[in-house]
Amino acid sequence: MISVGLILLLLILLVLRQNLILILFVLAAYVHTFFGEGVLEYIIEDMWIGLDNDVFLAVPLFILCGNVMSKGQIAQRLVTFVTHLTTPFPGGLAIATVLSCAVFAAISGSSAVTMLSVGSIMYPALLDAGYDRKFALGVLTSGGTLGVVIPPSVPMILYGIVTETSISDLFFAGMVPGLILAGGMGTYAFWRHRHLPRKQLDISALAISFRKGIWALMMPVLLLGGIYSGYFSPTEAAAVALGYAVLVELFIYRDVSVRDFYNVAVSTAKLLGALYPLLAIAMSLNLLLTTEQVPQGIAHWVVIQVDSPFTFLLIINLLLLAVGCFLDINAAILILAPILLPLATSFGIDPVHLGIIMVINLEIGFLTPPIGLNLMVAVTAFGERFKLVCQSVIPFIFVILAVLVLVTFVPQLSLALTGR
Repeated sequence: MISVGLILLLLILLVLRQNLILILFVLAAYVHTFFGEGVLEYIIEDMWIGLDNDVFLAVPLFILCGNVMSKGQIAQRLVTFVTHLTTPFPGGLAIATVLSCAVFAAISGSSAVTMLSVGSIMYPALLDAGYDRKFALGVLTSGGTLGVVIPPSVPMILYGIVTETSISDLFFAGMVPGLILAGGMGTYAFWRHRHLPRKQLDISALAISFRKGIWALMMPVLLLGGIYSGYFSPTEAAAVALGYAVLVELFIYRDVSVRDFYNVAVSTAKLLGALYPLLAIAMSLNLLLTTEQVPQGIAHWVVIQVDSPFTFLLIINLLLLAVGCFLDINAAILILAPILLPLATSFGIDPVHLGIIMVINLEIGFLTPPIGLNLMVAVTAFGERFKLVCQSVIPFIFVILAVLVLVTFVPQLSLALTGR
């Protein structure tokens, strides 16, 4: 009953919309009191132990890398090339928007950075080309969510840290679902605009955009090629990505000055100042839960109540869809992943497969009120009404839901490249 009380306490705090730091501290204090020795000072000690992990370096490096690129012209050059590439297709500019989000997601690992970097270029271009305003909002707001599925992904890194799952395997596992998501959104864009007239492919313009954007186009090749070949780890990949972005923007394209880089670094530090205290408390709670085997106790109770993996997966999906409406994806992973993992393994579900299920579920949370981060960012960035932005993403939510069902019940789609 004490284990069930932990879940009820978490649900009550979420319903009351309490601050995330408060939620984590209360949960840590509950576990220390009822499962541990009742010495709350141990929370601070566990925070230091939990943060003593080299993988944590990847998070600030990827965030800083994405911010540097959004300040410079890497996104512009990528979008220009992709736009020329898709001109022969009906709705080519809409397809180019989805592909640009997918390519930029493979560099930045962030949903908001992807949406803002591509959206600042493509939103006015879509409107000028005569595309419906609602569709333009929807494809950009939804396309930005590809940044959390297509590796490298910051939420995947956090999931790997708190569950001690191979981050490289998670990156491999995210490739196929990410490509299916991008393909689904692109297919909808094509179908929606299938009656638009086609344009001729301008080979010379394509060649010029390729030449001007070659350094930008090489970045995802270098980054993902290095990770998947095993030449460097995800943490090393983050350092390589940042170094490459700084080199290209400061010394080759010269779109970012030293002063710009300083300002970007300061803004990133401020963001991390809010993120890392949460990580510290979450890791403290995770360490204590693991030591006291609290998730295992919850898992035993759930196994008695639920009679099949299918039912369990259905419940987990419904739970995560609800949680995604109220919690940021990083917060949800930090709180729920350590609890859900033992439950999943008790039903024979691979930890990597669970990670992809969680990420795609919580990806939808970027597009659902009241918290929906991408909705809020889109309202501010594009100056549109909240109601219109919410309506614009509905078709794309159905696309993501269809992919979620496919990935949930066909685990081979996630695990094929991992060799698990």
